[in-house]
Amino acid sequence: MAFILQFLLSAGVIIVAGSLLTRFADKIADVTGWGRMFVGSLLLAGATSLPELMVDIKAVRIGLPDLAVGDLLGSSLFNLLILSVLDFAFPSAFRRTAFSPKFLHHSLAAILTIVLTAIVGLGVATRLETSFLGIGVFSWATIIIYLYGLRLIFLDKAEQDLVNGAPVPEGRAAEPNSGSAKFSSIVGAFSGYFASAFIIVLAAPYLVEAADQIATQSGLGHTFVGTTLVALATSLPELIATLSAFRIGSPDLALGNIFGSNAFNMILFAPLDFMYPGALFSSVRAVHAVTAFSIVIATGVAVMGQLYRKKERSRFAEPSSEGVVVVILMFLFLLYQLNAN
Repeated sequence: MAFILQFLLSAGVIIVAGSLLTRFADKIADVTGWGRMFVGSLLLAGATSLPELMVDIKAVRIGLPDLAVGDLLGSSLFNLLILSVLDFAFPSAFRRTAFSPKFLHHSLAAILTIVLTAIVGLGVATRLETSFLGIGVFSWATIIIYLYGLRLIFLDKAEQDLVNGAPVPEGRAAEPNSGSAKFSSIVGAFSGYFASAFIIVLAAPYLVEAADQIATQSGLGHTFVGTTLVALATSLPELIATLSAFRIGSPDLALGNIFGSNAFNMILFAPLDFMYPGALFSSVRAVHAVTAFSIVIATGVAVMGQLYRKKERSRFAEPSSEGVVVVILMFLFLLYQLNAN
């Protein structure tokens, strides 16, 4: 029972830190004027992905590559589930936001996630062991394409700003002689941001140790536990961050966090590949490819919803948050069946 308590306590710490991260990230966007899409896609997404990175580095170091790979892929799947659930759980303000043309500018980040996840799926399926500087070719591919995708996203945003006119700064207008106060606000926001991120880094290793014990004693195996239990726990910052962003009325921050986190998760395979003594993708079970392609399909449905322009939609007959939830639950059941056999 001690390892269950350890799992719950470490997960609780991550939840609190994730909530604080969102508040400080929103404040950074406010006082710097960087914009919530930028802050959500990079700063918030990178910070909420810290649990995955720390948990999975610990996992590969103790010889549990299936737990690490399952966590990264499972976290992306749960992130989509989080976004979909929020999309229909709060009909007054968030309904159809994630899957409507109103936020079509996020579809480029979603498609980047599809490409990166497909590359990881191919790496697991082909089990190619070719590497360069200790990192496999598929991991290198995720880094290169991620950087290329970021370039496209920000060039596209700059073009849209040019077409629509100069964007209105999201920060509060500076008052006369308020330079010192603004500097203090920026320092306070970044200090809180990094402090919250550091707490997540400290709590994450305890989470993976407890998950290892749960996998061993339950008999479910590291692949299924990594894809479900650990992935759900390390997705808690995304859940809290997305929910907090919704509550403060920042859908760009929420969507940027989810799609940004999923893209960021894929490039985390590079440091894991470097840390693992061997070829990472050829050392794990092929069932992880099923998880990767389930992310591709679920994200594809989400993008279809953003591209589909009909205002009145049937919940299950047309692209919707309900459809994404059904797709994800079907794949989770499939993964359970594959691990049980």
